[in-house]
Amino acid sequence: MLAIVKYNAGNIFSVQCALKRIGVEGVLTDDVEILSRADKVIFPGVGEASSAMNYLRNKGLDKVICNLTQPVLGICVGLQLMCKHSEEGNVDCLGIFDTDVSRFESINKDMKIPHMGWNTIHTEDTRIFTPQLNEAFVYYVHSYYAGICKDTIATTDYINPFSAALKKDNFYATQFHPEKSGEVGEIILKRFIEL
Repeated sequence: MLAIVKYNAGNIFSVQCALKRIGVEGVLTDDVEILSRADKVIFPGVGEASSAMNYLRNKGLDKVICNLTQPVLGICVGLQLMCKHSEEGNVDCLGIFDTDVSRFESINKDMKIPHMGWNTIHTEDTRIFTPQLNEAFVYYVHSYYAGICKDTIATTDYINPFSAALKKDNFYATQFHPEKSGEVGEIILKRFIEL
């Protein structure tokens, strides 16, 4: 069973639709027992970090997510909440990945914030990326980014280089939206499902 974490964040519907396109049904839940028993967990999100963290703490989901031992995939705000701290709302996050989340600082008027649209990822062969995905285009919508750290498995350059994807133990995360990244995103979701 695949569980999708239900919390105070948007974009859940497009994740469910992307999963259906690859023949997978996901159960949307904030039930601790279901999340703990699931074979895989997806932690998606579009939203604001401090209010999302407050919701997770109030529901006890912060401790549950950190203690999961099955494969977990964070997406966008999901990735940011898995880091140590976010400038967005000045909030301490889950601390799974050893990096902080900062707001982009535009250095010229051509570099718009949020970073929105298609950009390339630079990656090597890992459990969820194939060598062919190096330099592939993926879809982004974000104003905050995770710094590059020892957990970084893919990078993108916009204003400055940042972590496009992170991995530590059973935890994976992408700053881009695989559910909106066409065939490339489907490959990544399929590889996660097959872990």
